[in-house]
Amino acid sequence: MTGTAAASPWLPTAPCTPGRCAAHPASGPGGAGTAGAGPVRSALRLVAGLGAVLLGLLLAAPAALLPAAARLALVRLWTRATVRALGVRVRYEGAPAPATGPLLVVANHISWLDIPLLAALLPGRAVAKAEVRRWPVLGTLAALGGTLFIDRDGLMALPGTVRSLAGVLAAGGRVLVFPEGSTWCGRERGRFRPAAFQAALDTGCAVQPVRIDYRPTDAAAYVGADPLGSSLWRVVSTRRLTAVVRLGEPLTAALHRDRRALAAAAQRAVARDSANRPALSVHQRSSSRSASASSARTPA
Repeated sequence: MTGTAAASPWLPTAPCTPGRCAAHPASGPGGAGTAGAGPVRSALRLVAGLGAVLLGLLLAAPAALLPAAARLALVRLWTRATVRALGVRVRYEGAPAPATGPLLVVANHISWLDIPLLAALLPGRAVAKAEVRRWPVLGTLAALGGTLFIDRDGLMALPGTVRSLAGVLAAGGRVLVFPEGSTWCGRERGRFRPAAFQAALDTGCAVQPVRIDYRPTDAAAYVGADPLGSSLWRVVSTRRLTAVVRLGEPLTAALHRDRRALAAAAQRAVARDSANRPALSVHQRSSSRSASASSARTPA
C-alpha cells in the first residue's frame, strides 16, 4: 500500500506521485472531459461504502464462528457488495479460479481497492505493511481477516515473514501478495520482489498471477503520500470507474530453479495479460460471462 518513503530495500516505494499520477480524471492528466458522478451521488456512494465497511466490522466476530466454507462465502459477498457500493464496476476474466488447495496469489498493485477485488474471488490471508494495522476501522477489519502484517523497515524480519507465509500455505491456505512492494500508478509498474516466492518453493504450491487494471486509471491510483480520504473521495466521485481482474494460468513452482526465476515468470505472466487485453470501455457491465465462469469455480 501507499505511504511515505520506505527505508526497506526489499519493499521499495514507487516514483509515482498523487499530483502526477492520481489527479482526478475530470481535471488530471489524460482525463479531460471525463464527467464526475456529481456531489449527491458521490456522497451517497461514500455513505453506502462506509456503511458496508462498518457492517463487515460488526459481522467479523460472529463470522469467525461459522464453518470455513460459509465464512469464505460471506467474505466474497461482503467484499463485492462493498466495492459495488463505492460505485466501482468489476469484471473478472481469464483462467478459472482454482477450486481447492494452497495458492500464492500475486498481483500488480495500484490501489487499496486491489485487496477487496482479490478477496471477492480468491479470499485468503493478505500481506500488508504494519502501518495498515493502525488505520481506523480498516485496520481492525484487516486484523480480523487474518492479514499478515509485515515490517518494512529492514531485512531482519524478512525470514520470519517468509516462514509465516509458508506456514499458511503448508496448512492448505491462500496468501495474497503484491510483490511490487508498493502501489504504482497503473501506467508504470515495479519489479516483482522475489522474497514471497520462496514460500511457494518451500511448500510446493502453485502461484496464481493476477493482473488488475482500472479505467480511468487516475481515479483508482493510490500512490505516494496520497491521503486515504482523498483517494476514497476520488473513487466515489468518478463516473463509471471500472476494474478488470484477470487471472492468468497458475505457475508450478517446482518448474523454476529459484525464487528469482519464479518471480520473473510471474511478472511476465502479469505483463503478458496486460499486453494482450483489448482496450476496456468504461460502459461495460459490472459482470461478464467470463466472470461468472470464474466465480462458479471459486471455493465456498
